[in-house]
This record gives sequence, structure tokens and C-alpha cells, in this order.
Amino acid sequence: MMRAHRTGWLFFLLALCVLPPWRVALAQQAADVPYVSTPSNVVAAMLEMALVTADDYLIDLGSGDGRIVIEAAKKSGARGMGVELDANLVYMANEAAKRQGVAGQVRFVEGSLFNADISKTTVLTMYLLPNINLQLRPRILGQMRPGARVVSHDFDMGGWKPDLHREVAVPNKSYGRPVSQIYLWYVPANVAGKWQWRLPVGGATRLYEARIDQTFQELSDEVLVEGGGATSRGARLRGDLITLDLVREFFGQKVTHEFSGRVEGDRIVGRARISGGGNNATLAWEATRVERGMMRIDQESITK
Repeated sequence: MMRAHRTGWLFFLLALCVLPPWRVALAQQAADVPYVSTPSNVVAAMLEMALVTADDYLIDLGSGDGRIVIEAAKKSGARGMGVELDANLVYMANEAAKRQGVAGQVRFVEGSLFNADISKTTVLTMYLLPNINLQLRPRILGQMRPGARVVSHDFDMGGWKPDLHREVAVPNKSYGRPVSQIYLWYVPANVAGKWQWRLPVGGATRLYEARIDQTFQELSDEVLVEGGGATSRGARLRGDLITLDLVREFFGQKVTHEFSGRVEGDRIVGRARISGGGNNATLAWEATRVERGMMRIDQESITK
């Protein structure tokens, strides 16, 4: 759910421009003002985009009447928790969970969303204003596990571009256009730095080296093979899954390399598909980070 000031949406937005961040945060959560609940079709779309399953632990920040957490438990068997400042809404949500038979899977607690422990959550949902999202962003990137999903109703994360975006019709929406925006992010692993690995290609075992720069999930890379240049076709990251494609000539023949793997701290474990120049093989791939870099977050950096 999203909170709004009783004197109107416009007044609330204008207030955000003059209040210091901590006052804005408290105002946004204030327990004595109405809230805007998430429509049921938007709830369904959020959970569908996040691919919620019974293996997930979902936390909803600013959970209101608990509908997102309860629906995830009912439809997917997920466990979950809602964090809400309004004690009355917390009571109502826990009672709704009992009525709908999921009280053993979910719970709702009274508290500040800024103090919630999100380190173990696999799916984080929220319907908060942009400045609150930006205040939460460093905690999301610093505490949540790579590959965890974050879903936001209507408001984005600034410079952190979503991995997925969907628009859903909401005919009776109480503000703005009769549509809702849904944004999804995969928490990116930190892959910045220099990586090395060896592969048998072109009749010899060769040393590969990739230097990767990272801003959120966006990557730029430079690859060397036996100290010589290779043509990169791009590196891509989705959570803890990385792909890297390159072309290198051996004895005048172009050899294409397609790497895909999972990031495990300072290791990447996966497969390499080699084709061209008489090579046609799928090999085990394990890369090791020999110099750790920093993931840029606008004007900040983070190591994880």
C-alpha cells in the first residue's frame, strides 16, 4: 500500500520538497493518515513478475491490510512478513491471515520499514514514494542476496534501471492516469574487478582475463586472451547470473566464445560454448576474481 496525506496528493508531494529526509520518512509512514491500497490485479501482476514460489520468503514494506503477503502465501505457498507502522492495520492483516488460512506462513509486525531486516528475503515488495525508494536503495543493494527480486508499484529507483517493467490498467485509480507501473529489479552481484580462467582452445590451454566495470547491473568489459586483445560482444548480468560473449582469432580463424555462469563471491561457475575455427565444444567454466572492484551506485560504490 501507499500512504497519502489526508489534505491531498498534491499537498503531500509539495511537502516532500521542504521536509528533511527523516521527517519525510516519518510523514510517509504516519499511522494516522489514510493509505492507498494496491488493486488486486496489480498485486497479481507483481507476484507474477517476481515468479514467486513456495521456496520464497517475501517481505512487503508498508504492508497495509496485508493483501500482497497473504496472496503470495495463498497462490504460491510462499512464506512472508509485512512491516507496517499502523498498529490497527497490523492487527487487521494478522486477522485476515487467520481467516484465509495462511497464519502459519505469514505474519505482520508493527515497525519502521527502515529498520526491517531484509537480509534473508528473496522477494521484496513495496508501494512507496520515490524519495523513500531512494533512501532504501543502499540497504537493498547492500543487504539483500544477489538474485533476490524487488518489485515496486508505480515508483522506480532513480538511476537503478529496472530489469522488467509492465503497465497495468487501473480504471478507478485515485490519482494520476488510470494505469499502474510495475517495476522489477534483480539484486545484482558485484562482479567488478579482474577475472581470470583457463580453457583448452585451438590446440592449447589458454589464459583468459576479463576486466569488468559495473554500475548497478550494467557492465562494460575488456577481455584479453594470452595477453592479446579479443572482441567482446558484451557482458550481461541478471542477479547472480552472468553471460559474456567474445570472439578471438586463432591461426587466422575466428573462434566464438559464449560464457554463462553463476556468481559465487569471487568465483563464477558455469559453461563455455566454443565454436568456429575447427572448435565445437561445451566446456566447464570456472573464473576466479584476482582483483576486486567496486559496483558504482550513482555517486556511491559498494562491495559485496
